[in-house]
Amino acid sequence: MIERYDRPHTFFFVDPPYWGCENDYGKDVFGREDFAHLADLLAGIQGKFLLTLNDRPEVRELFGAFRMEPVSLKYSVNKDAPTQAQEVMIRNY
Repeated sequence: MIERYDRPHTFFFVDPPYWGCENDYGKDVFGREDFAHLADLLAGIQGKFLLTLNDRPEVRELFGAFRMEPVSLKYSVNKDAPTQAQEVMIRNY
């Protein structure tokens, strides 16, 4: 989809499975090696992107060429026991 719709005026919000959760969308849908492919693809686009991932050393290393901002938040799917989490917002603008 990114290659097909990439234009200078295009904005992509990219929300892949988080690192360590690659099978959450189904087995073999998105693998660990796809993170490197995604980083390479995003490095060459004409448009802008915002990518969210869990804050892991591997994520910071793979996407280190881009601007990265850490974000603290709570996952609140379980309203009785929200979980503190750390994510990064990665962007090329």
